[in-house]
Amino acid sequence: MTTNPDAVAAELTVAHERWPAFFTELMDRVADCFPRRETRLTCRDTIEALLTVEGTANCWTLSEAIGHRGPHRLQHFLSRARWDEHAVRAKAAAWAIERLGTEDVVLVADETGDEKSSTDAVGAARQYSGALGGVGLCQVAVHLTYATRAGHTLIDHRLFLPSAWAADEERRELTGVPEELSFATKPQLAVEMLAQLHADGVTRAWVATDEVYGGRETRTAIRALGYSYVIAVKSDHRIRTAAATSTVTDLVKRVPTRSWQRLRTGSGTKGERHYDWAMIKVLCDDTSDDHETGHGTLLVRRHRYTGTVSFYRCWSAARVPLHVLVDVVCRRWRIEEDFQAAKGLTGLDQGQVTTWRSWHRWCLISMISYVLLAVIASSERHHNTTPIPADLVPVSCRELLKLLRILILARPRQDLDPEHALHWSLWRRRHQHRAAACHRRWNEITAASVT
Repeated sequence: MTTNPDAVAAELTVAHERWPAFFTELMDRVADCFPRRETRLTCRDTIEALLTVEGTANCWTLSEAIGHRGPHRLQHFLSRARWDEHAVRAKAAAWAIERLGTEDVVLVADETGDEKSSTDAVGAARQYSGALGGVGLCQVAVHLTYATRAGHTLIDHRLFLPSAWAADEERRELTGVPEELSFATKPQLAVEMLAQLHADGVTRAWVATDEVYGGRETRTAIRALGYSYVIAVKSDHRIRTAAATSTVTDLVKRVPTRSWQRLRTGSGTKGERHYDWAMIKVLCDDTSDDHETGHGTLLVRRHRYTGTVSFYRCWSAARVPLHVLVDVVCRRWRIEEDFQAAKGLTGLDQGQVTTWRSWHRWCLISMISYVLLAVIASSERHHNTTPIPADLVPVSCRELLKLLRILILARPRQDLDPEHALHWSLWRRRHQHRAAACHRRWNEITAASVT
């Protein structure tokens, strides 16, 4: 008897079949956050359209795909409609946590930037962003990823307001920044999200971040929540041992050769990755009066070819072996995967919105869309009764979305209705003509005022 391997693979790849049940379950979970049926249906339509549209995702393209005659309904949904986006975020995060499990949790905080063309958008300023590769005009937001063995996804976000923005009352009023909101650093925003998650019931977890979040105040706040941490620190970070106080660079020079251990840290397209690791016991400088000292460790990673060294300051209530800390370091990169997927698949960085509320609502809809993809892909990998064949990689969010677009999701309205496509072509041309006329008129007014 012969077996068709493609047929076997097709039988195993059933993740797309879970979409209707998972989507309905999550939408039912957040339904009471929308006081009106029309707003609730618009939310459902927007999420499906966001996953359906290929290319640029904004109010125009989504409204055209849904079948609206203009973008006004979706613009109203994002800016003025009455619904509780904070409750929706909390319930969507709780749903993702239930699906991904509460064992062996790593919470990863990091920021990403979205390039902007002007400072009219809330929080947009010339500032550093790793996503841009330097300083540029952008919005920067701090996000939180929830990662377990089953999978990982974004579950929260906070927009960073530069100090000049936070102090500018006129711009705050124009963009709808809440009056009670004051300037907060990126580490403070990360601690806010961790505190909210702790209040929501996630009380045991590791926290992993990069060196931006390695300050003593941040580490103390993380410990006050009962979380352990693995935080990257810079090469000039000073640390105290039982013998002396020195920089981590000087400290690693005294590590004996026999103390290094080579461990596998994952697999890439070019094969397995291995690094040399060492642990050094250090004294804690972030213990408050009402907390136990616990166990402080400096974790050192060395590239086995280049010799490049990275440092991580760690703390846990109980002593943990080396491989546990290494695993947390490796899972810190899950948030980079989430950024790439959420931007590439669900338009996280494409919202052409300018106000505080619209920005948060757009990011929320994008996050929910990505949560659905991540959870369904996770269920394919970890809840199939039949093991995935050795010659197949697990289904990714990108591959799942391709299947959904072909097999499950409705085609964009403009693909099915030529009259609808023609209407939108005329609408865009008319709107662009009006916009150009307004710009010319404004330029004439400003030129006259100067002379």
